[in-house]
Amino acid sequence: MTDNHQQVLTPDSSTEEVAQLVDQLFEKYQQIRAELSGVIVGMDGVTEQLMIGLLCRGHCILQGMPGLAKTLLISQLASLMDLSFNRVQFTPDLMPADITGGEVLEEDRTTGKRVFRFVEGPLFANLILADEINRTPPKTQSAMLEAMEERQLSIAGKTYKLPDPFFVLATQNPIEVEGTYPLPEAQLDRFLMKIKVEYPDRDGELEICRRQTTDYSYKISHVIGITTLREMQSLVPKVVVSDHVYHAAVDLARMSRPEEGQLPANLRDKVQYGAGPRASIALLMAGKARALLHKRCHVTTEDIYEVALPVLRHRIIPTFNAEAAGLEIDDIVTALLDQCATLNA
Repeated sequence: MTDNHQQVLTPDSSTEEVAQLVDQLFEKYQQIRAELSGVIVGMDGVTEQLMIGLLCRGHCILQGMPGLAKTLLISQLASLMDLSFNRVQFTPDLMPADITGGEVLEEDRTTGKRVFRFVEGPLFANLILADEINRTPPKTQSAMLEAMEERQLSIAGKTYKLPDPFFVLATQNPIEVEGTYPLPEAQLDRFLMKIKVEYPDRDGELEICRRQTTDYSYKISHVIGITTLREMQSLVPKVVVSDHVYHAAVDLARMSRPEEGQLPANLRDKVQYGAGPRASIALLMAGKARALLHKRCHVTTEDIYEVALPVLRHRIIPTFNAEAAGLEIDDIVTALLDQCATLNA
């Protein structure tokens, strides 16, 4: 799996060729982790989830306290993969045209006539960092919908294709609620995963302090290119999913819906809306990508359950009773997983 087209996956590829590509993907993933560890400390879990999102051609939200290197992680990931990268700092006065681009009137020097020319906005890049996406009004947030779903923009009656691959990685600050505009559920559902960035452990924080208070530096090296990334993405549909794994993913998503009557007894007044069919699809796709990152060509129920938190935490809407009881979404998802384990025991 290289950018020199030494081996390309085709519909007629043999099992041995697929297995060889899986091994090469695993090696590339290990190189990416090693390179990132030179810049970022203690974020292996977040890195794995981001890689799952990239392999699935999905968008992700990163939520964490300020100063946890969310922006740095995303920019370094773009450098590792030789992806074009733009950062958009979302603010209350940001307008849709500020991110999509628009037509400007200028004079054609050869004819002397005035013509409209389209000027691309920052969305025209492979990897978009939508920094603090909840700080901008819904009008600008909704301008992202077509880009995320269709990989294109419709402006002034014309359609413009976005670069391939195209990813939106958005960040949110969980503690600031005043002056913010929470994303509507319909837009949240279009994100494959919501990734929580936690504080580092004590040893990790010590290492961060040593690096930041000395002349430590690390020059990150390019690992893969766009061609290799596309080949890696093409492996995801090839991963084998058994019937019992399909059932596990669908049953988990359906269990979160109150109308199905399968919620655990202690959650029946805690969930207002459950996860829709996109969640079932996301669980399976993310499970496939996780299997590849663990050097396997088949998905297990463990893969499904391991990706359940980032896949479901933004798709389940709690009731006031849950908030009053101090119950967080992660607690609800964990309870659903415990129920699945009990039923499958």
